[in-house]
Amino acid sequence: MMYEQQQRFQQPMSVKVDVRKKTERSKGTEEERLEIVDLSGMSLDSLPNPSLNLATICKLDLSNNNLQNIPESLTARLLNMVVLDVHSNQLRHLPNSIGCLSKLKVLNVSGNLIEYLPKTIENCRSLEELNANFNKLIQLPENIGYELTNLKKLSVNSNKLVFLPRSTSHMTALKILDARLNCLRSLPEDLENLINLETLNVSQNFQYLDSLPYSVGLLLSLVELDASYNKIRSLPDSIGCLKKLQKLSVEGNPLSSPPPEVVEQGLHAVKEYLCQKMNAGHQSPTKKKSWVGRLVKYGTFNGLNSRGGIREEREAFIMPDYRPIDSLASPRYTGMFSTRRLFSPRNYFTN
Repeated sequence: MMYEQQQRFQQPMSVKVDVRKKTERSKGTEEERLEIVDLSGMSLDSLPNPSLNLATICKLDLSNNNLQNIPESLTARLLNMVVLDVHSNQLRHLPNSIGCLSKLKVLNVSGNLIEYLPKTIENCRSLEELNANFNKLIQLPENIGYELTNLKKLSVNSNKLVFLPRSTSHMTALKILDARLNCLRSLPEDLENLINLETLNVSQNFQYLDSLPYSVGLLLSLVELDASYNKIRSLPDSIGCLKKLQKLSVEGNPLSSPPPEVVEQGLHAVKEYLCQKMNAGHQSPTKKKSWVGRLVKYGTFNGLNSRGGIREEREAFIMPDYRPIDSLASPRYTGMFSTRRLFSPRNYFTN
């Protein structure tokens, strides 16, 4: 059952709070009431002291305020928090206690001044959506991908990221990765582990991103790839294998492979070009010369040697008449069958 009511926080200035309560049956026979608290767009500089039990809040909306920090003690008590929205504030960092939110599924911190996400965010293992757009992020926690394996959407566009951590490629549940408008110089090499990735946007990294890894073409679930407005000169041939790809944006790049005239013909032409190029590069290699060929090359097979363009006989390799096997084992002849002699350059045994 869902209903609305107004509730006041205990502070000198009265603040109206939109609280939606719903009843959910827990694992046992008891029932607990989870509350949705909306404090958005109230020009708050700091948070009021709540009169309700923080452990009963499942969604807290603090967006569009003037908050500069979130108290550690507040976050630590939001034990049943599922959605936390603090977008469009003045936050420079998130509290370390955010790692206590083991049930958190959606975190929106976009439109702030955050340079680093706390390492403790790796403990939010239920997280499915992380929106950190429009901040000042320089890097993401190194092990974020190893821990947030349930993450389905990662949005970090409009930041100052130079690279994505290698652990990003371990987010096997990830469906959307938006890293446009950053300073990315490269992407992780083993992207093929992102087996559920459907949308990859790395556009507008401008003068920084000059190539895509081969593994981009191994993203078998990829539907949309946007790599426009970078410095990419050549697309990986493997992109020609992306059967589910429906949208490819590569404008604004100095592409030579595929050439502009192919790109202008659309996705099908690009995939066909790259596929043909890949097949041409995987033609059967030149057959290796057999050991007999090596003997002939070095002039050791038939007892002939070349000196000054004139082939001449080598006495050491000619047996003028038949000899029994035991005589061939004599020291006079065993030397001619040594590996060193057979495969040495032709001028090694010059007379």
